[in-house]
Amino acid sequence: MTLDFNAPRTGRHLRERPVVLPEERLSWPRTIGFGAQHVVAMFGATFLFPIAMGLDPQLAILTSGVSTILFLLIVRGKVPSYLGSSAAFVGGATAIYSQGGMQPDVTGSILVAGVVLAAVGVIVHFVGARVVDAVLPPVVTGAVVMLIGLALAPLVGQKFWPQDGWVAFATMIFVSVLLVAGRGFVGRIAVLLGLVFGFVLSFVLDRLLGPINSLDPNTLTLRTRDRVDLSKVSEAKWFGFPVHTGGVTPDGTPIVGWHLPEFHWLFILLVVPAVVAVVAENVGHVKAVSEMVDRDLDPYVGRTLAADGLTTIMASAVGSAPTTTYAENIGVMAATRVYSVAAYYVAAVIAIGLGLSPKFGAVIEATPGGVIGGITVVLYGMIGLLGVRIWMVNKVDFGEPVNLVPVASGVVVAIGGMALKFGDSFAFTGIALGSLVTILGYHLCRYAAILTGTAPQQKKRRRVR
Repeated sequence: MTLDFNAPRTGRHLRERPVVLPEERLSWPRTIGFGAQHVVAMFGATFLFPIAMGLDPQLAILTSGVSTILFLLIVRGKVPSYLGSSAAFVGGATAIYSQGGMQPDVTGSILVAGVVLAAVGVIVHFVGARVVDAVLPPVVTGAVVMLIGLALAPLVGQKFWPQDGWVAFATMIFVSVLLVAGRGFVGRIAVLLGLVFGFVLSFVLDRLLGPINSLDPNTLTLRTRDRVDLSKVSEAKWFGFPVHTGGVTPDGTPIVGWHLPEFHWLFILLVVPAVVAVVAENVGHVKAVSEMVDRDLDPYVGRTLAADGLTTIMASAVGSAPTTTYAENIGVMAATRVYSVAAYYVAAVIAIGLGLSPKFGAVIEATPGGVIGGITVVLYGMIGLLGVRIWMVNKVDFGEPVNLVPVASGVVVAIGGMALKFGDSFAFTGIALGSLVTILGYHLCRYAAILTGTAPQQKKRRRVR
């Protein structure tokens, strides 16, 4: 990989050929502008998911920038993408906390998942991308993506929405309308604009109606407080590394920052199944970029998976959130037709700069819980329905029992929060159990169908005869 890009493309060149390829760039002022757009596009989700996992959002922004640079180097600049915080591990983190685990247990489990993902990437690189479809066919990946999104609904309903239901509702409506009706780049940054809207609305309501009696996000008890608390912003420094996990603030809020991971195999089992969703997401993103730049990027699927795994290992090793390629930024490329890797390097540098500002981190921390609740309702729902899209694009036939039965069981197990207990201290539940039921159930049912002659391909042959 080289950091030398082709000669700058001017506005006149853009009109003649409105596509800037990965190895090309615009003039540096324009490249910086496009890089800033990518930061704006990824920002909302990148700091929301660490909050949902109980991790430091400022640290997540910092490691997202570092991860993006590492990713681009590993894929040799062939797959332009930004790596933001992954939503796939939120459910596993929630399950760990529910069983008495802490932040080091979460990041330790995610680190192991990163190792598994990197290993999958190496295998795919040498064996070929077709192995992914063999082990994880569309019917399975669609189901896992769906259950990950929908199984997160209780997290929103129990933790974020109750903090301020009316602000959450207003924010949800605002983001939904903007996602649908927003044109071009405005629609791509709907999450960020929703954060600003909810923040301003909460601030105005504090001034007009006074404090609110609602659920405290830390103690989960009712107390009277302002919706927006900016007291920590003025105290924070402009420049500095994120804090270390440990202790509490004067108001009793636990201090969460960088830390070393811890490893417990029982917790690891709750997180590793999310790798299936990350693989499906990555493969889908590579195919989308491949179509946009009109190049065959299948040979780089293994590299993207391995890179995603390695960056997740790096991030979780310092106590940060896992990383993954971002659809938001792919959307920005589709809207602008600028696929320049140089713009992503600029975005990464900007993110690192923001991550090294405690004052910026204090602003993030002041985001009202109701605002987060309204946005995550939309995001988690969209994640769930992306699974349906995978089924539709691949024309999965649910008239076949081999597709219908294991998927139906897995999704209900995950959403219903069902559990299998191992002793008194551990339960395999939620997303982890649902993913296991779906994956193993599908291959078991498929093998049984082949043995009995009821597999779809065998039935078609009988009809032909």
